[in-house]
Amino acid sequence: MNVILFGPPGSGKGTQAQFIVERYAIPQISTGDMLRSAVKAKTPLGNIAKSIMDAGGLVPDDVVLGLVKDRVSQADCASGFILDGFPRTVPQADALICLLDGIGKKIDFVISLEVDSEELINRLSGRRTCSSCGKGYHVIYSKPEREGVCDSCGTVLVQRDDDSESTVTNRLRVYEEQTASLKSYFDNLGVLYSVPGSGPISEIQSKICSIIDSGPASDRS
Repeated sequence: MNVILFGPPGSGKGTQAQFIVERYAIPQISTGDMLRSAVKAKTPLGNIAKSIMDAGGLVPDDVVLGLVKDRVSQADCASGFILDGFPRTVPQADALICLLDGIGKKIDFVISLEVDSEELINRLSGRRTCSSCGKGYHVIYSKPEREGVCDSCGTVLVQRDDDSESTVTNRLRVYEEQTASLKSYFDNLGVLYSVPGSGPISEIQSKICSIIDSGPASDRS
């Protein structure tokens, strides 16, 4: 069972990804983590990536795809995996499908968490952090006992720059621009499943389980 999980900032993608990992005992594969591990291990691809990053360049798709191929070929991916942060473009998706086909694997589910933009803005722009101990709060969902002050250490709470409403709005716009064509791509392959990302976490998880436990569309009679 091989999964790609989409979700805009604030959709709860991290929570749901961890749930899938624990429920189905499959590893979560992050391209960022793979790059760091390959560089640290000084693998051939890691050395190539390091030289590019040291020069201030972006690691090309063929190197990233090589890392993905190496990772999904490992023993812990025998029963499946969940891809995090990749693919980001249709050409990457095309290359990924070809790569997996070449090693006898395929993407079974592309799960897209759908949350209204207004709710996402409220979720993200309402976050507050203690500037001293780092404890997190929310002006609606997780208020401190005293407004604007950390319960643990009494320090004033702050809003991170990337949580300002204007920044959040721009992040959501960029996400939609990046993923709109990808959703159409995977929808055409018959593997895209949209899941409402609002409401109790347990209900969202139940919907995800219902999709996965029913098996890939290609296997259904």
